[in-house]
Amino acid sequence: MTSTFTIAIDGPAGAGKGTLARRLADHYRLNLLDTGLTYRAVAYALIQHALPLDNVSAAETAARQVDLAKLDRAVLSAHAVGEAASKVAVFPTVRRILVEKQRAFAMTPPGAVLDGRDIGTVVCPDADIKLYVTASAEVRAKRRLAEIESIGGTANFTEILADIVRRDERDMGRADSPLKPAADAHLLDTSEMAIEAAFLAAMAIIDEVMAKRNKA
Repeated sequence: MTSTFTIAIDGPAGAGKGTLARRLADHYRLNLLDTGLTYRAVAYALIQHALPLDNVSAAETAARQVDLAKLDRAVLSAHAVGEAASKVAVFPTVRRILVEKQRAFAMTPPGAVLDGRDIGTVVCPDADIKLYVTASAEVRAKRRLAEIESIGGTANFTEILADIVRRDERDMGRADSPLKPAADAHLLDTSEMAIEAAFLAAMAIIDEVMAKRNKA
């Protein structure tokens, strides 16, 4: 690749886009950014300083201080941090600060795979590839329950499902950068698809675009 190559992956929580993004970044040797972690980092900073999640000024300050090279997935993956993140993510000023950082990351050679909620529509509207990865709320809730149980935890399926539905409504209903497929995104519904099948389907799409680009 002589210039940057960007793969934008969007979709709701639990659809498998994070796993797919990691597989694709590794396969194509591209940088990887889970943009959701940037919002989680803002929320985590507010929680650590015992600041209210509706403190826009504090959230803006935290957003400016986010270092994309120091996002600790182990710490930021906590359920409470995720819940808090979807609340601070509704602030337009916070989104603008983080989107600027995310765009700079995408432009760093050799390119990047970014996954989130508004990559193809807002962050990288000119991305070479746009994928929208989705799955039914019930399937996503089952996956989340299995994930929790696999590490020895316990959870209630009904509560997880309700949580996912609430998060979807927040993400899709916010006024600024709502979750929705880009007009030119390729849809991947993983409800009845294993990660390997999703990976192969995504690779077929990407390889076709790369082949056309290399001929140009």
